[in-house]
Amino acid sequence: MDYQGILKQYWGYDHFRGIQEDIINSIGSGKDTLGLMPTGGGKSVTFQVPALAQPGLCLVITPLIALMKDQVRNLRDRGIKAVAIYSGMTREEIVIALENCIFGDYKFLYISPERLDSEIFQIKLRSMKVCMITVDESHCISQWGYDFRPAYLKISDIRKLLPGIPVLALTATATPEVVKDIQQRLGFEKENVFRMSFERSNLAYIVRRTENKADELLHILKSVNGSAIVYTRNRKKTKEIALLLNQNDITATFYHAGLSNELKDQRQKDWVSGTCRVMVATNAFGMGIDKPDVRLVLHADFPDSPEAYFQEAGRAGRDGQKAYAVLLYAQNDKVLLKKRIADTFPEKEYIRKVYEDINYYYQMAMGDGLGCTYAFNIDEFCQNFKHFPIQVDSALKILTRAGYLEYTDEQDNASRLIFTLNRDELYRIHENNEDTEKLLRTILRSYTGLFTDYAYINEDTLALRSGLNRQQVYDTLIALSKRRILNYIPGKKTPYIVYTRERQETRRIVLSREVYEDRKESYIRRINAMLEYADTEDKCRSRMLLYYFGERNEHNCGQCDVCITRHKSHKQTEDLQEMIQKILSLLNEGPLSVHEVADRLFDQKELAMQALSYLQAEEKVVQKSGKLFPALI
Repeated sequence: MDYQGILKQYWGYDHFRGIQEDIINSIGSGKDTLGLMPTGGGKSVTFQVPALAQPGLCLVITPLIALMKDQVRNLRDRGIKAVAIYSGMTREEIVIALENCIFGDYKFLYISPERLDSEIFQIKLRSMKVCMITVDESHCISQWGYDFRPAYLKISDIRKLLPGIPVLALTATATPEVVKDIQQRLGFEKENVFRMSFERSNLAYIVRRTENKADELLHILKSVNGSAIVYTRNRKKTKEIALLLNQNDITATFYHAGLSNELKDQRQKDWVSGTCRVMVATNAFGMGIDKPDVRLVLHADFPDSPEAYFQEAGRAGRDGQKAYAVLLYAQNDKVLLKKRIADTFPEKEYIRKVYEDINYYYQMAMGDGLGCTYAFNIDEFCQNFKHFPIQVDSALKILTRAGYLEYTDEQDNASRLIFTLNRDELYRIHENNEDTEKLLRTILRSYTGLFTDYAYINEDTLALRSGLNRQQVYDTLIALSKRRILNYIPGKKTPYIVYTRERQETRRIVLSREVYEDRKESYIRRINAMLEYADTEDKCRSRMLLYYFGERNEHNCGQCDVCITRHKSHKQTEDLQEMIQKILSLLNEGPLSVHEVADRLFDQKELAMQALSYLQAEEKVVQKSGKLFPALI
């Protein structure tokens, strides 16, 4: 297989990086393969290249919808046919996408794990010529992983439908326990792991203790030049910190999942291009962002696991140049981390109460609900039933793990459309309305493939190109939908709830040990590991992180704050010993007063006084009549 030629043709690179080629050769020869590659290691190339080298479709299973959309868009820009299926799509859209994979010579089908067990997908899958399965973020299949998703367990059923088709599992964060679990749960014929060292020799890990994070943030950003990311836990703080930075002449913008697609794209572009120096963001930012020259990643709040911290910190210094990962640590951070345990794992009775209230919210009768999908307005729900959003979010995730429903986080679904008439029928229509004619021409000039697949559209772009305003574009598209000329689905931002089984009696809701207690204990262990990382004063921080991921590194990094402090301490000890010998040599030549010693060693006066204090405390020199003498041994 000419893997290198494909890499050059589609990506323009002459050579693979790190273990990319080893993984490609392994999966390309039909072996189940697990690739462990840190953030920025180039995971996508390891499945895209071998899939392009053989006939058939690559099924890509990933929970990251934003990344899914980005990769589909990037592949299409390279002239490669790719499509994605995820929550929020209509049944018609899903059918069209699946049939394109059967008849349209598509190379990549991206799908969220929650869609795997739908009847329509499994029926259509049997007619597809699949050459390989890729499982991205494969740590999600392990209950010991930091982001376990029950839907990943369905992958083993998909393997039974596709006997003999190899699996490539990929992850950037996995402990040794999780590595074994991934291979077992995916049904690997034999263990086959390729590891890229997680060590980042150019990245200095720093923990800065401070009770004034705002001042420390400004100080660090003024001390370290170049592009930066500041991570914080909530949306409100992203805006507040960005405002603080701009007020202090540091150009900054903010990013979180609640912003519109257009705003997120613009802010990302401003930051990537360098127009804006600092991106202040929640953990919604960073996946799939290819910006190699980030000099600083700063956490204003604690992540709740070493896995999350390692992944986010790893976005600094991908160009191999010196970079910093700084964690700000205040005394009350311990209290806040412990509170997260209660927020993430509310009491079981509370979880059952949320389930009952969800049923009332949707007016769901006992025994009904299986397969029903609803948009979910969490603010409205909390207001109606007197809940707090954080606990409701956690309760719904636990109910998802327990198999009673499927709760997808807030998703940004852009507007999309497809023509229901074929091209010839459309051209035979003569519109009396000039605005409608103008808009149809603009749509056909702006987007391709509109007669075979849904295309994502932007109403603002269409308004700009057609000369209409946004409202006119919207109204015209709705009117064309009603006339069945096209099918227009306006974009909306919302989470979804899917009933994966009939409504149950609340008292019969079972939250097993595996779903609740085991997961809670695992979460507490990760919280404690994060606190241990921050609290240590005598272990190299890089080695601590590597050890957590099962990499036994025998050398210290020499650049984290612990290593630097240790080096300074060692250097000070060496300098002190040297000064002690200097003073003893002087006194062996004849007695001197303290002032005379200070005058003789004027350029190192402070160190000389330290050495004298030590010599007197150890009784190695004595003072008589204002003069210092070496002590008689």
